[in-house]
Amino acid sequence: MTSISERITQKLTAAFAPQALKVIDESHQHQGHGGWREGGETHFRVNIVSEAFSGKSRLERHRLVNTALAQELADRVHALAIAAKAPGEG
Repeated sequence: MTSISERITQKLTAAFAPQALKVIDESHQHQGHGGWREGGETHFRVNIVSEAFSGKSRLERHRLVNTALAQELADRVHALAIAAKAPGEG
């Protein structure tokens, strides 16, 4: 069975061909809070750099990522923090 983290990585790689991608499971930081489940994989942070984000606003970038991960967000993922940048952005 593929972990949620691996599914997120696969989907974002397929959708955006990123130059850099880091998917961090932060679920352990939210134990006992809303949306947390036994076994974790409920709260993630994504840092992604892709040419696909060039010329797009922060909101547009977040919408693109959320669309790519719609199934995960509707299922197990409770929270997703996104840092989406174009190449060369600091």
